Amino acid sequence: MTAGLPWPLAYTVTGDDCSAPMPLGYAAPLAEAVDHLAELGYDGVEVQVRDSGAANAEALARTVEKAGLKVLGIGTGPVAAQDRLTLTDPSPDVRRHALFCLLGAARLAGELGVPVTLGQTRGTFLPGLEDMQRLWAERAVQYLAEEAAGCGSRLLLEPQSRANTLLWHTPAEALAFIDALDAPAGLVLDTHHLDAEDVDAAVAVADHARVTGCLQLASPSTRGPLTIGDPRLPTLFSALRTGGFTGWLTLEHTQDGDSRKAAARSWTALTDAAAVPS
Repeated sequence: MTAGLPWPLAYTVTGDDCSAPMPLGYAAPLAEAVDHLAELGYDGVEVQVRDSGAANAEALARTVEKAGLKVLGIGTGPVAAQDRLTLTDPSPDVRRHALFCLLGAARLAGELGVPVTLGQTRGTFLPGLEDMQRLWAERAVQYLAEEAAGCGSRLLLEPQSRANTLLWHTPAEALAFIDALDAPAGLVLDTHHLDAEDVDAAVAVADHARVTGCLQLASPSTRGPLTIGDPRLPTLFSALRTGGFTGWLTLEHTQDGDSRKAAARSWTALTDAAAVPS
């Protein structure tokens, strides 16, 4: 466990199935990224995948574990970011393809015994289609949650700002939806999206820590690497402890042109904040 932190610390990395590194993750091939992150002291990685399934689990685990790290979660951002596939696209073929990729990610996560996360792939609405698109998304996410549970994984739904999606912007909205699911599910909380929706991150963490599987961190306003002395961090740590958080922390931010320096900077900021008496 990273020095001073009671929760595993991960960094966002891009799976080998992706067409390019994700802008909010380590800008290097997976094998190189995990070696660098292990040297810096990280515990694991959150792997963003585009078109992977259960058959890819062994190779992925081998690459990550060879560096001494663990896969802590499987992300699905590239499904929308790189292939423009969403669950609310007007085209039935696009929706089916999006769900196919998400189900593959859930099966991969199940083989690895970790959660699968859902963010922007749920999509946005078009005028006049809002009600139908909401129904498409709700049905697909229900199916995804059931598949994840059946595979030994768990779906984590990320409240995101309306710049990314027109569904489930706040923790309360996301919880209202997952509480109605017939399968276990939880939350990913991201400080950037909470800030964008004017949700106090410390309050959200304290209120929802027990149903939150992952807290994603970035610096405020710039969404860049964390900075030493960030006054939010000790407050967030206190909220996590008080709320009974048992998940992991992920750095998901821009790389400022140098991922090794960005990862080192964020690691130092977190370990420094962890040393502050609560």
